[in-house]
Amino acid sequence: MAQYSDAGLDASFAALSDATRRGVLEQLGRAEASITDLAEKFNMTLTGMKKHVGVLERAGLVITEKVGRVRTCKIGPRRLEEEMAWLERYRQLWDARFDELDKVVEELKRKEQVDGRKKRE
Repeated sequence: MAQYSDAGLDASFAALSDATRRGVLEQLGRAEASITDLAEKFNMTLTGMKKHVGVLERAGLVITEKVGRVRTCKIGPRRLEEEMAWLERYRQLWDARFDELDKVVEELKRKEQVDGRKKRE
């Protein structure tokens, strides 16, 4: 089986695969926050939150800035366009498959109705 690799997509989907990281992105979409604030909000250790933020940062989804002893996080510059395009290709594929399945189901229903009438006659 052929394997395809796109480091950017891999990093993005890996970052988005975790509920806490998705929550961090949602939180940062509302307002910047320090890692300490995020750790408190998500009821986790500072070390744990640093790891989550690091994954998001490597994916380009979050950027951090250290001012004194406080590291502030905000939404990164990536807009996930490549990821959305990738998902859209599969959405179109599945839509087409479901449309074909609908046609098969409708044809089976039509045949069932015709067969049911023949049996009654």
